[in-house]
Amino acid sequence: MKDVSDIHDIMMKIGKGAKEAAAELAFASPSSKKKALEAAADAVWARRADIIEANCKDMEFGREKGLSEAMLDRLMLDEARIEGICAGLRAVAAQDDPVGQVMEEWDRPTGLHIQRVRTPLGVIGVIYESRPNVTADAGALCLKAGNAVILRGGSESFHSSGAIHACLVEGLKAAGLPEAAIQLVPTRDRAAVSEMLTMTDHIDVIVPRGGKGLVGLVQREARVPVFAHLEGIVHIYIDAAADPQKTLDVVLNAKTRRTGICGAAECLLIHESVVNTIGKGVIRALIDAGVEVRGDTKLQGIEGVQAADETDWGREYLDMIMAAKTVADVDEAVAHIRAYGSNHTDCIITEHDATTDRFFQRLDSAILMRNVSTQFADGGEFGMGAEIGIATGKMHARGPVGAAQLTSFKYLVTGDGVVRA
Repeated sequence: MKDVSDIHDIMMKIGKGAKEAAAELAFASPSSKKKALEAAADAVWARRADIIEANCKDMEFGREKGLSEAMLDRLMLDEARIEGICAGLRAVAAQDDPVGQVMEEWDRPTGLHIQRVRTPLGVIGVIYESRPNVTADAGALCLKAGNAVILRGGSESFHSSGAIHACLVEGLKAAGLPEAAIQLVPTRDRAAVSEMLTMTDHIDVIVPRGGKGLVGLVQREARVPVFAHLEGIVHIYIDAAADPQKTLDVVLNAKTRRTGICGAAECLLIHESVVNTIGKGVIRALIDAGVEVRGDTKLQGIEGVQAADETDWGREYLDMIMAAKTVADVDEAVAHIRAYGSNHTDCIITEHDATTDRFFQRLDSAILMRNVSTQFADGGEFGMGAEIGIATGKMHARGPVGAAQLTSFKYLVTGDGVVRA
């Protein structure tokens, strides 16, 4: 794409176009939005060779920039992952349209009939790093919820995001919807991010999706409301009543399936009574799988375990590294997670219902799991088709943010000549 010399002007133009598109999308028919997403999926698949070629440029840029293997894995697209992008677009297209859904309705003795119905938020700004599939996920979910979206992808995924965005625009054209409904910021310049954070006349909410540095920057500087997608400092607590095989399967999958995603487990908490049985077996399996395990003093007797220090607690590695610590009971596990977690996703492995209840009641993470790989912390796996992120705050949206979470509501009040006494 061409160089952008005046970031302010280009962002104002994008914002104006998004605002106008949002006004039209607010009453766009469900069938037109469905058609746009299905056509976009067709375009992505038809242009998969072009998308992979664009991705190769991004991969080369990422290697030159010194990205880790886990970060390069987040960035990489192949035919299977592009097929997944298409499937996500089609899944969102097939969902019920949330706009206009009646959330609640009731009658008052005064003769009023009141409905609370879903309505679009307006214009959403999405700022994200490496993963180019977010371009499709965010574009699809915002459109489904009747919102216009301004996408600002990471510098590493610049070419891939551009190629995918072109397919989304093709879908909009096919459905007769405004092309400005899904816009991609056409520059790597960080000044565009600063502009987005202050565009209160054009953007209704910002969704940052990335590491601690990005989210922190957005939360500090944004004048626009923010749905924060914070880092995934994901814990797994192995209880005294854990099943050995379930524990092994869940922990290995949670850590090693894909280390570069926010649902990857980063810290293992092991009940002291099972350290030499279940714990030792799991740690050995992790090490054999190529994971560097950094343990406390009680775990350093296991061959291959390296010494952890204070910086290993509360750290998102996004790599084949995992912290491990011994705890006396579920309460100590909960205390550790409260101190070092990010309220993203945390898991207990146990066969004991009462311990699970205690774990679930005393933690306030957006997602809590039992005997489940934390890699399922994903909107697609929750049946949302895709997600725009995992919101870790408590205002408005929390957990996987799908189409329904990208709506607000309004009240419709009807009567038959009702007057107030």
